[in-house]
Amino acid sequence: MRLQAFAGGRGDDRYVQWRSLPEAYVRLIDLSSPVDSSSYEPDPLVHEVLTPREGAVHMSEEMREHFGIDFDPAELPDGEFLSLDRMTLTTHTGTHVDAPSHYGSRASYGDGVPRHIDRMPLEWFFNPGVVLDLTDAATGAVGADRVEKELDRIGYTPRPLDIVLLHTGAQRHAGTPRYFTDFAGLDGSAVHLLLDMGVRVIGTDAFSLDAPFGDIIARYRATGDRSVLWPAHFAGRDREYCQIERLANLDALPAPYGFRVACFPVKIAGAGAGWTRAVAVLDA
Repeated sequence: MRLQAFAGGRGDDRYVQWRSLPEAYVRLIDLSSPVDSSSYEPDPLVHEVLTPREGAVHMSEEMREHFGIDFDPAELPDGEFLSLDRMTLTTHTGTHVDAPSHYGSRASYGDGVPRHIDRMPLEWFFNPGVVLDLTDAATGAVGADRVEKELDRIGYTPRPLDIVLLHTGAQRHAGTPRYFTDFAGLDGSAVHLLLDMGVRVIGTDAFSLDAPFGDIIARYRATGDRSVLWPAHFAGRDREYCQIERLANLDALPAPYGFRVACFPVKIAGAGAGWTRAVAVLDA
């Protein structure tokens, strides 16, 4: 069946009409944070732009070097060709999906080799979503009891392959150093609770699905308990699942469930993560 889309609206909130049999309307909500070189990042982010005029010179040089073709860029209209962006960044900048290979080099399941992001099944990344309100949680790790309480409050039990999104409120610090230090993550019990329900993708609007580095290290030094060291990530060494980190606009979702999430990761061969333009799809 051929589908034709017509979009309208303003900003990140758009309505799309899919022309098919029957006609259907959906509302799209952007759940992604930008890759923005003007914002604070602990890992260096460099964004260089070649203007259309500089792109013309670059194209001419590339044609000469690789194909032996001489072409004067001045022959182009206005002496311009195409702009070109060069970026230096990690796959964990902006909204991204962590692959099982991000959690460690070995897994206790399957053949013992965790999959990279380009090997993950697409079926995981377009499914019904549910958002859990954890905005009242303090900086640190949230346990299974808190997740169960929120699921009881909204009256929903995740089904296999549902995508669970955590609204921690961390987005209020986006673009500042506090975004990387002041947020709530999950402990191991909370992750295993969701995985036991068949969830395979867990997302958060925070920098990490684990608690902040400083909180983790402080609790480890106080207790000597190694189980507090990145339990959400390390759970993925024993059970295959993916995380979406650095989501945005979760407060724009009109209800805690009744929508689908599309979060297909960029297909980067051999990578432990891939960027995604995560979107909520709602019936209009």
